[in-house]
Amino acid sequence: MRKLLVALTLGQVAALVGVLAGYLIAIAATLRKVSDTLGRVTFGVRAIERQTEPIGPALRQVNAVLEEAADGLERAAGAERQSK
Repeated sequence: MRKLLVALTLGQVAALVGVLAGYLIAIAATLRKVSDTLGRVTFGVRAIERQTEPIGPALRQVNAVLEEAADGLERAAGAERQSK
């Protein structure tokens, strides 16, 4: 009887180790897929960064012109308020 219990216990331990190993292998495979996806996303973001670099100086000019226009509109609105 004792030999049977030892054999069953060893069988259960082996099954537990096998199941845990299977889950670890599945987790490792998922992590590899995630790593590949992150690599692709990083590559895409870098490509977008390079393609949008020329926009920076142009946006500074646009912002400067818009600030001037906003100042002019505020002055015009202030002058109209004073005339009423």
